Amino acid sequence: MLFNNDPFRDFDTVFRRVGTGASHAMPMDAYRRGEDVWVHVDMPGVREDSLDINVERNVLTIVAERNWTPEEGDRHYLSERERGSFRRQVHLGDGLDAEGIEADLTDGVLSLRIPVAEKAKPRKISIGVGGQTAIEAEATPA
Repeated sequence: MLFNNDPFRDFDTVFRRVGTGASHAMPMDAYRRGEDVWVHVDMPGVREDSLDINVERNVLTIVAERNWTPEEGDRHYLSERERGSFRRQVHLGDGLDAEGIEADLTDGVLSLRIPVAEKAKPRKISIGVGGQTAIEAEATPA
């Protein structure tokens, strides 16, 4: 079966905030540039040591923690910034190299560089001229 070569066809995003199902806590952009797919996730206020990124069975999982503890005597006037644990999952298609992922957290933005797998890169197919090439199959012992 043939498919249109859409680099994001295999990005199946599943996102939720632990416990509530909120999706806006970790907004994400993803795009292909050259031979890499780039993913940028906004996570202001998240420290590097509270961030966990892993890949299992082609599912990239990002877990982050953002907390603030008020001091004794603080009076709250407004509390709109979300706190707690956040989780975002992205299904990586077979055309991406999960082993080569690189991550960087700068200015509250997590940037992931995911290389396109060699098998997914375009390649030239040579055409034989003149002779015939036989394809031989070996009998499999029963």
